[in-house]
Amino acid sequence: MTKRTASDEPRWLNPDEKSAWLAILTLVQRAFPEIERDMRVNHDLLGVHYHILVTLSDAPDNTMRLTDLAAEANVSQSRLTHRLKCLIERHDIEINQDPDDRRVKRATLTDQGATRLASAAPDHVETVRRVIFDHLTQAQTEALADALGPVAAALCNHPEYLNPQAAAGLEAGVAVEECRPTMADGEPN
Repeated sequence: MTKRTASDEPRWLNPDEKSAWLAILTLVQRAFPEIERDMRVNHDLLGVHYHILVTLSDAPDNTMRLTDLAAEANVSQSRLTHRLKCLIERHDIEINQDPDDRRVKRATLTDQGATRLASAAPDHVETVRRVIFDHLTQAQTEALADALGPVAAALCNHPEYLNPQAAAGLEAGVAVEECRPTMADGEPN
């Protein structure tokens, strides 16, 4: 994190940057809560729960080490444990020791969890389309992906989240940081 000194002049946003920033804030403050609300009402899942189920479904054998899952979910280990409790109680996931390293625990998506995910995914995608992409042309969607790809790459090393051009930049050696919990981790997810 860069910290300004008292003598540094602020780097104020120009009109285009301010407009982009306000649009991003609107997405965070309006679109994401609406997507979350639909997921909770229709499938009794929080967004973080849905993301955990998706992440496990994409993992080999539907299984991940808890430390890796916490990084993927961008939460601390303790918050992950709290979030997994509901999924364990519903039998959507199981927690077991790693057979190769008894000090490590792994989460596995169960058949029931896969069924819940398969039920929720079409509604989630429809909500995302309705709230965001139905308002954009294909060219705007491509421009959005191109514009946000480098930001995502700077925040977290997840090439699968990026468009092909941004992912190619990662393969070319663009430096990125590993995922780590952020200040948002302290807020309810």
